[in-house]
Amino acid sequence: MSEPDLQKAGALTVHMASAREALAGMDARLAVIHSQTPPMAWRLRTGGFEGLFRMIVEQQVSVAAAASIWRRVGEGLGAISPERVLALDVEVLRSFGLSGQKARYAHEIARAHSDGRIDFDHLERLDDAQAVAALTAIKGVGRWTAETFLMFCEGRMDVFPAGDVALQEAWRWADRQEARLKERDFYKVSEGWQPYRSVAAQMLWHWYGAVKRGEITLEP
Repeated sequence: MSEPDLQKAGALTVHMASAREALAGMDARLAVIHSQTPPMAWRLRTGGFEGLFRMIVEQQVSVAAAASIWRRVGEGLGAISPERVLALDVEVLRSFGLSGQKARYAHEIARAHSDGRIDFDHLERLDDAQAVAALTAIKGVGRWTAETFLMFCEGRMDVFPAGDVALQEAWRWADRQEARLKERDFYKVSEGWQPYRSVAAQMLWHWYGAVKRGEITLEP
């Protein structure tokens, strides 16, 4: 990660601390999660074309497999860029460990950038809703991918991937409900956490992980 990105990650982590306090004041259920979850660092990732391409590569595979495939992709391409991806056909990309579908999606993302349908270098000029719309217009990029890209690759503070099953389950526990909220209803709940919905999501993910590992016991 570059020095500017490291500085940005540090600033986001500092901002996260005050945002957590604000969220705890907004919602009693988040206040409990805040009290049970230690301070967190913002896991900022490489952005732009490379960041989105990598998110697609890493989906639905283990952490170890994702790291291995991404290393092979980097070695095969030499430089991670739309131009390099488009210079190779799908079969060559598959030889790096990508599935046929992910290789085709890599072409779709690269072509969207080269055609000017999306400008990864200046995506920050779009507001959150516009950015999600631009990203999901690319074949292979769903809403969850777009929202998590904006959160972790761009460091946006107010996006919320309500379709995430782990978030839905964490909220079911926190709200003491029998069933998970539907995605559209979860989005409505998250509106009460503006402008820190990305921080709320990260709190819920961390809390979910701690519960699953047995570090936190849910109250009956």
